[in-house]
Amino acid sequence: MLLIVLICNCGSTSTANVRSTLSPADSMLVLEQYSLFSEYHKNRDFISALPYGWKVLEMDPARFARWFYYKMEETLWFVHDSSDASAELVAEIQDSIVGFYDNAIKYHPEDKAYYQVRKAYVKEIWLEADADEVIKDYELAFEWKNDFSSFYYNRLGQLYKNNTSDENDYKNKALDLYSMLSERETDNPQWISELESLAENIDELVQLSKRAWELDKDNLQKAWRYASMAIRASEFLVAIEPLEFLVEKSPEAINYWNQLASAYQKTDQLTKAENAYRNLIQLEPQTREHYLNLGINLREQGKLSAARSEFQKASDVGGNWALPIYYEGFLYEQAARSCSDFDAKIVFLLAQQTYRRALSMDASLDMARDRIGALSGAVPAKEDYFFRNYKSGDVIQITCVGWIGRSVTVP
Repeated sequence: MLLIVLICNCGSTSTANVRSTLSPADSMLVLEQYSLFSEYHKNRDFISALPYGWKVLEMDPARFARWFYYKMEETLWFVHDSSDASAELVAEIQDSIVGFYDNAIKYHPEDKAYYQVRKAYVKEIWLEADADEVIKDYELAFEWKNDFSSFYYNRLGQLYKNNTSDENDYKNKALDLYSMLSERETDNPQWISELESLAENIDELVQLSKRAWELDKDNLQKAWRYASMAIRASEFLVAIEPLEFLVEKSPEAINYWNQLASAYQKTDQLTKAENAYRNLIQLEPQTREHYLNLGINLREQGKLSAARSEFQKASDVGGNWALPIYYEGFLYEQAARSCSDFDAKIVFLLAQQTYRRALSMDASLDMARDRIGALSGAVPAKEDYFFRNYKSGDVIQITCVGWIGRSVTVP
């Protein structure tokens, strides 16, 4: 098995020793072998290129490392999968491939993580190596570099899932891995499906992520995954504990504050939600959604005047954003229900006029159009004005709700 001997020799010979034993003639021979290898590679004659590649590895595995290992890898993979390659040649490549990657890692360490993950893959797929061994290979690659394609992360995830037992922690590792992928690729439903397959239901996933965090309580990543899983299960009260931990450790992390404010809001902890939204405004004063969310929060607390102020700020910060004006109209509609008879009708009119204003700012705001129609029977009719001696153009001050401080004009 000539190829195995060549790889093993290369793996055991240091760069300095190789070069010290090469005469000028040998050095020229290495260059000649590399040139022939590169020429065949360029012409995609990989089977012819292969023996010259092995010769380069035998003579000087470091000299052309920057270019050689990528080319040699492509050659090995192509020949391995080629229908023109003999069974013996394919077997020789399989026998030598791990040693090749070990050399690549040793002599071209700038890209060692890439070679490591590829080594893990060929050990898994080509060689069908022991799963625990392959798992360690993938984990080492991801330790060296954490932004590989999701393809390789999924390979590791499948190994975790298929080899889970009471004697290892692979299930929790799979949970962490697929949680990470679901956060990284939010539009890919595969990762949510993988997460769901790890447990009988979402509640079990919440418990798994909780236990993972409790075993490593200072780990922000595990806290976030626990919070995310709880949010996905609509367990907002459960999500609060890890979210409070996260904002304490990362007080300027916008996403953590957003999720915490929302969790407070959805569990009727409105004062805490208000404080969280105000903190978000301090962190990001130019983000219109923070003012809108604070306004909604204040409305739910019954602080309608303060809510209106925040809606108006949201519209201003958003460059005449129409949606907050719609919410302002809804405040008036809500307030009108505390008035009686004609007083209620003129407040409903103010609400309708505010909805019209929102619709004029954004013609696609269908819910404003819907509310305009819904209030058509609640606003004053001509007879209402006539019996009270109001004429067109008269200004009517709204007095039944003190905080409104507005007036309407008779049409």
